[in-house]
Amino acid sequence: MDIDQPEVVGFFDHKTFSVQYVCIDRVNNRCAIIDPVLDYDENAGRTRTDSADEIIEFIAARGLTVDWILDTHPHADHLSAAIYLQQHFDAPRAIGERVVEVQKLWKKIYNFGDDFATDGRQWDRLFAAGDRFKIGELEAQVMCSPGHTLASITYVVGDAAFVHDTLFMPDFGTARADFPGGDAATLYRSIQQILELPDETRLFTGHDYMPDGRAPRWQSTVGEQRAHNPHLQGVDENAYVALRKARDAELPLPALMLAALQINTRGGQLPEPEDNGTAYLKIPLNAF
Repeated sequence: MDIDQPEVVGFFDHKTFSVQYVCIDRVNNRCAIIDPVLDYDENAGRTRTDSADEIIEFIAARGLTVDWILDTHPHADHLSAAIYLQQHFDAPRAIGERVVEVQKLWKKIYNFGDDFATDGRQWDRLFAAGDRFKIGELEAQVMCSPGHTLASITYVVGDAAFVHDTLFMPDFGTARADFPGGDAATLYRSIQQILELPDETRLFTGHDYMPDGRAPRWQSTVGEQRAHNPHLQGVDENAYVALRKARDAELPLPALMLAALQINTRGGQLPEPEDNGTAYLKIPLNAF
Protein backbone atom coordinates (compact mmCIF):
# COMPACT_ATOMS: atom_id res chain seq x y z
CA MET A 1 0.00 0.00 0.00
CA ASP A 2 1.36 3.41 -0.98
CA ILE A 3 1.08 5.82 1.93
CA ASP A 4 1.24 8.75 -0.53
CA GLN A 5 -2.09 7.72 -2.06
CA PRO A 6 -4.78 8.64 0.44
CA GLU A 7 -8.22 7.11 0.24
CA VAL A 8 -10.71 9.85 -0.60
CA VAL A 9 -14.44 9.41 0.01
CA GLY A 10 -16.85 12.02 -1.33
CA PHE A 11 -20.33 12.87 -0.03
CA PHE A 12 -22.51 14.74 -2.51
CA ASP A 13 -25.11 17.27 -1.33
CA HIS A 14 -27.80 17.39 -4.03
CA LYS A 15 -29.32 20.66 -2.83
CA THR A 16 -26.17 22.76 -3.16
CA PHE A 17 -24.29 20.46 -5.59
CA SER A 18 -21.45 20.51 -3.04
CA VAL A 19 -19.01 17.68 -2.34
CA GLN A 20 -17.75 16.99 1.17
CA TYR A 21 -14.67 14.83 1.58
CA VAL A 22 -13.02 12.51 4.04
CA CYS A 23 -9.32 12.14 3.23
CA ILE A 24 -7.95 8.99 4.88
CA ASP A 25 -4.53 7.69 5.85
CA ARG A 26 -5.40 4.01 5.51
CA VAL A 27 -2.26 2.84 7.32
CA ASN A 28 -3.02 4.72 10.53
CA ASN A 29 -6.82 5.06 10.25
CA ARG A 30 -6.64 8.82 10.62
CA CYS A 31 -8.41 11.37 8.44
CA ALA A 32 -9.35 14.94 7.65
CA ILE A 33 -12.83 16.23 6.85
CA ILE A 34 -12.88 18.81 4.04
CA ASP A 35 -15.67 21.32 3.25
CA PRO A 36 -18.47 19.84 5.40
CA VAL A 37 -22.05 21.01 4.80
CA LEU A 38 -24.53 22.22 7.41
CA ASP A 39 -27.96 21.76 5.83
CA TYR A 40 -30.10 24.89 5.67
CA ASP A 41 -33.71 25.31 4.56
CA GLU A 42 -33.94 28.98 3.65
CA ASN A 43 -37.72 28.87 3.32
CA ALA A 44 -38.18 27.69 6.89
CA GLY A 45 -35.06 29.34 8.33
CA ARG A 46 -34.07 25.96 9.74
CA THR A 47 -30.70 24.23 10.01
CA ARG A 48 -30.24 20.47 10.01
CA THR A 49 -27.22 18.22 10.42
CA ASP A 50 -28.12 15.29 8.14
CA SER A 51 -25.12 15.76 5.82
CA ALA A 52 -22.64 16.12 8.66
CA ASP A 53 -24.22 13.20 10.53
CA GLU A 54 -23.63 10.99 7.48
CA ILE A 55 -19.93 11.80 7.77
CA ILE A 56 -19.97 11.10 11.52
CA GLU A 57 -21.57 7.71 10.89
CA PHE A 58 -19.03 6.88 8.17
CA ILE A 59 -16.08 7.79 10.40
CA ALA A 60 -17.49 5.74 13.28
CA ALA A 61 -18.11 2.72 11.02
CA ARG A 62 -14.53 2.86 9.73
CA GLY A 63 -13.01 3.40 13.17
CA LEU A 64 -11.21 6.56 12.04
CA THR A 65 -9.65 9.32 14.12
CA VAL A 66 -10.15 12.87 12.84
CA ASP A 67 -6.99 14.99 12.75
CA TRP A 68 -8.38 18.07 10.97
CA ILE A 69 -11.63 19.75 9.93
CA LEU A 70 -10.75 21.87 6.90
CA ASP A 71 -12.48 24.42 4.72
CA THR A 72 -10.98 25.46 1.40
CA HIS A 73 -12.62 28.93 1.49
CA PRO A 74 -15.60 30.79 3.00
CA HIS A 75 -18.37 29.18 0.96
CA ALA A 76 -21.15 31.21 -0.65
CA ASP A 77 -23.46 28.31 -1.47
CA HIS A 78 -23.62 26.31 1.74
CA LEU A 79 -23.14 26.75 5.47
CA SER A 80 -20.07 25.10 6.99
CA ALA A 81 -20.63 22.29 9.48
CA ALA A 82 -17.08 22.61 10.84
CA ILE A 83 -18.09 23.72 14.33
CA TYR A 84 -20.76 21.03 14.63
CA LEU A 85 -18.21 18.37 13.64
CA GLN A 86 -15.61 19.77 16.03
CA GLN A 87 -18.07 19.21 18.88
CA HIS A 88 -18.02 15.51 17.98
CA PHE A 89 -14.35 14.99 17.13
CA ASP A 90 -12.39 17.69 19.03
CA ALA A 91 -10.16 18.24 16.00
CA PRO A 92 -8.76 21.64 14.98
CA ARG A 93 -10.58 23.68 12.34
CA ALA A 94 -8.52 25.45 9.69
CA ILE A 95 -8.83 27.68 6.62
CA GLY A 96 -6.54 29.95 4.56
CA GLU A 97 -5.04 33.00 6.25
CA ARG A 98 -6.53 35.43 3.72
CA VAL A 99 -9.94 34.75 5.26
CA VAL A 100 -9.23 37.90 7.27
CA GLU A 101 -9.56 39.92 4.04
CA VAL A 102 -12.89 38.24 3.33
CA GLN A 103 -14.03 39.02 6.87
CA LYS A 104 -13.19 42.70 6.46
CA LEU A 105 -14.98 42.85 3.10
CA TRP A 106 -18.18 41.21 4.31
CA LYS A 107 -18.12 43.07 7.63
CA LYS A 108 -18.74 46.22 5.58
CA ILE A 109 -21.44 44.56 3.47
CA TYR A 110 -23.30 43.32 6.54
CA ASN A 111 -22.43 46.41 8.63
CA PHE A 112 -21.33 44.15 11.46
CA GLY A 113 -20.41 45.84 14.71
CA ASP A 114 -17.05 46.10 16.46
CA ASP A 115 -17.64 42.77 18.19
CA PHE A 116 -17.14 40.97 14.84
CA ALA A 117 -13.44 40.07 14.84
CA THR A 118 -11.63 40.22 11.49
CA ASP A 119 -8.38 38.56 12.53
CA GLY A 120 -9.38 34.94 11.87
CA ARG A 121 -9.60 34.03 15.55
CA GLN A 122 -12.75 32.03 14.78
CA TRP A 123 -10.51 29.18 13.51
CA ASP A 124 -7.84 27.15 15.30
CA ARG A 125 -5.30 27.61 12.51
CA LEU A 126 -4.93 29.86 9.48
CA PHE A 127 -2.82 28.34 6.70
CA ALA A 128 -0.37 30.29 4.54
CA ALA A 129 0.82 29.22 1.10
CA GLY A 130 3.45 26.52 1.46
CA ASP A 131 2.40 25.44 4.94
CA ARG A 132 2.69 21.73 5.66
CA PHE A 133 0.77 19.55 8.08
CA LYS A 134 0.03 15.88 8.67
CA ILE A 135 -3.07 13.72 8.29
CA GLY A 136 -1.90 10.64 10.13
CA GLU A 137 1.44 10.10 8.40
CA LEU A 138 0.29 11.67 5.14
CA GLU A 139 2.13 14.85 4.18
CA ALA A 140 -0.23 17.68 3.26
CA GLN A 141 0.71 21.01 1.72
CA VAL A 142 -1.23 24.23 1.20
CA MET A 143 -1.41 26.08 -2.13
CA CYS A 144 -2.90 29.57 -2.30
CA SER A 145 -5.56 29.48 -5.06
CA PRO A 146 -7.48 32.79 -5.04
CA GLY A 147 -9.76 34.08 -7.76
CA HIS A 148 -13.09 32.52 -6.86
CA THR A 149 -12.60 34.14 -3.45
CA LEU A 150 -9.72 36.05 -1.88
CA ALA A 151 -9.10 33.26 0.60
CA SER A 152 -9.35 30.11 -1.54
CA ILE A 153 -6.68 27.48 -0.93
CA THR A 154 -5.94 24.01 -2.30
CA TYR A 155 -4.92 21.10 -0.07
CA VAL A 156 -2.43 18.73 -1.72
CA VAL A 157 -2.24 15.40 0.12
CA GLY A 158 0.03 12.87 -1.57
CA ASP A 159 -1.33 12.36 -5.09
CA ALA A 160 -4.66 14.06 -4.25
CA ALA A 161 -5.47 17.77 -4.53
CA PHE A 162 -8.65 19.29 -3.17
CA VAL A 163 -9.18 22.14 -5.64
CA HIS A 164 -12.52 23.47 -4.32
CA ASP A 165 -14.16 26.09 -6.60
CA THR A 166 -11.42 26.48 -9.22
CA LEU A 167 -11.81 23.56 -11.62
CA PHE A 168 -15.03 21.63 -12.00
CA MET A 169 -15.24 18.31 -13.83
CA PRO A 170 -13.61 18.32 -17.32
CA ASP A 171 -17.02 18.18 -19.04
CA PHE A 172 -18.22 21.36 -17.29
CA GLY A 173 -15.56 24.06 -16.90
CA THR A 174 -14.31 26.31 -14.13
CA ALA A 175 -15.66 28.35 -11.23
CA ARG A 176 -17.17 31.80 -11.28
CA ALA A 177 -15.13 34.81 -10.19
CA ASP A 178 -17.72 37.57 -9.78
CA PHE A 179 -18.32 37.45 -6.02
CA PRO A 180 -16.96 40.31 -3.89
CA GLY A 181 -13.19 39.84 -3.84
CA GLY A 182 -13.20 37.47 -6.82
CA ASP A 183 -11.12 38.07 -9.94
CA ALA A 184 -11.05 36.10 -13.19
CA ALA A 185 -7.40 36.82 -14.03
CA THR A 186 -6.34 35.70 -10.57
CA LEU A 187 -8.44 32.56 -10.93
CA TYR A 188 -6.76 31.78 -14.27
CA ARG A 189 -3.32 31.98 -12.63
CA SER A 190 -4.44 29.78 -9.76
CA ILE A 191 -5.71 27.17 -12.20
CA GLN A 192 -2.41 27.25 -14.10
CA GLN A 193 -0.57 26.59 -10.83
CA ILE A 194 -2.80 23.59 -10.11
CA LEU A 195 -2.17 22.27 -13.63
CA GLU A 196 1.57 22.32 -12.93
CA LEU A 197 1.04 19.34 -10.61
CA PRO A 198 1.89 15.93 -12.14
CA ASP A 199 -0.58 14.75 -14.80
CA GLU A 200 -1.67 11.78 -12.68
CA THR A 201 -2.56 13.95 -9.68
CA ARG A 202 -6.14 13.28 -8.64
CA LEU A 203 -8.21 16.47 -8.47
CA PHE A 204 -11.25 16.62 -6.20
CA THR A 205 -13.62 19.46 -6.99
CA GLY A 206 -15.95 21.32 -4.67
CA HIS A 207 -19.10 21.02 -6.78
CA ASP A 208 -20.61 19.04 -9.60
CA TYR A 209 -23.51 20.33 -11.69
CA MET A 210 -24.20 17.09 -13.59
CA PRO A 211 -24.26 18.33 -17.21
CA ASP A 212 -26.72 16.48 -19.48
CA GLY A 213 -28.23 14.84 -16.41
CA ARG A 214 -25.34 12.46 -15.73
CA ALA A 215 -24.70 11.10 -12.24
CA PRO A 216 -22.62 13.24 -9.86
CA ARG A 217 -18.85 13.01 -10.27
CA TRP A 218 -16.06 14.80 -8.46
CA GLN A 219 -12.71 13.17 -9.30
CA SER A 220 -10.54 13.91 -12.33
CA THR A 221 -6.81 14.26 -13.01
CA VAL A 222 -4.56 17.10 -14.07
CA GLY A 223 -4.08 15.36 -17.42
CA GLU A 224 -7.82 15.03 -17.99
CA GLN A 225 -8.39 18.67 -17.15
CA ARG A 226 -5.69 19.79 -19.56
CA ALA A 227 -7.09 17.64 -22.36
CA HIS A 228 -10.84 18.12 -21.97
CA ASN A 229 -11.89 21.09 -19.82
CA PRO A 230 -13.71 23.42 -22.26
CA HIS A 231 -12.50 26.57 -20.50
CA LEU A 232 -8.83 25.62 -20.88
CA GLN A 233 -8.53 24.70 -24.55
CA GLY A 234 -6.23 27.11 -26.39
CA VAL A 235 -7.14 29.95 -24.03
CA ASP A 236 -4.67 32.52 -22.71
CA GLU A 237 -5.32 34.73 -19.70
CA ASN A 238 -7.06 37.52 -21.63
CA ALA A 239 -9.35 35.11 -23.46
CA TYR A 240 -10.13 33.28 -20.22
CA VAL A 241 -11.05 36.54 -18.47
CA ALA A 242 -13.39 37.46 -21.32
CA LEU A 243 -14.97 34.00 -21.28
CA ARG A 244 -15.36 34.02 -17.51
CA LYS A 245 -16.86 37.51 -17.35
CA ALA A 246 -19.38 36.73 -20.08
CA ARG A 247 -20.48 33.54 -18.35
CA ASP A 248 -20.59 35.06 -14.87
CA ALA A 249 -22.84 37.87 -16.11
CA GLU A 250 -25.48 35.23 -16.86
CA LEU A 251 -25.35 33.47 -13.49
CA PRO A 252 -27.70 34.27 -10.61
CA LEU A 253 -26.30 34.68 -7.12
CA PRO A 254 -26.33 31.43 -5.13
CA ALA A 255 -29.58 31.11 -3.24
CA LEU A 256 -27.81 30.75 0.11
CA MET A 257 -25.03 33.30 -0.38
CA LEU A 258 -26.30 36.04 1.93
CA ALA A 259 -26.97 33.50 4.67
CA ALA A 260 -23.82 31.44 4.07
CA LEU A 261 -21.25 34.25 4.13
CA GLN A 262 -22.75 35.57 7.33
CA ILE A 263 -22.07 32.20 8.97
CA ASN A 264 -18.92 31.12 7.17
CA THR A 265 -16.99 34.32 7.87
CA ARG A 266 -17.55 33.38 11.52
CA GLY A 267 -15.95 29.96 11.01
CA GLY A 268 -19.36 28.30 10.83
CA GLN A 269 -20.63 29.79 14.10
CA LEU A 270 -24.35 30.58 14.09
CA PRO A 271 -25.40 33.99 15.43
CA GLU A 272 -25.94 34.24 19.16
CA PRO A 273 -29.59 33.96 20.21
CA GLU A 274 -31.25 37.21 21.21
CA ASP A 275 -33.15 37.76 24.47
CA ASN A 276 -36.10 35.72 23.20
CA GLY A 277 -33.86 32.67 22.62
CA THR A 278 -33.95 32.91 18.81
CA ALA A 279 -30.97 33.63 16.54
CA TYR A 280 -31.42 35.84 13.47
CA LEU A 281 -29.70 36.28 10.13
CA LYS A 282 -29.10 39.74 8.71
CA ILE A 283 -29.82 40.23 5.00
CA PRO A 284 -28.50 43.37 3.23
CA LEU A 285 -31.30 44.66 1.02
CA ASN A 286 -30.53 45.85 -2.53
CA ALA A 287 -26.78 45.38 -2.03
CA PHE A 288 -26.37 43.18 -5.12
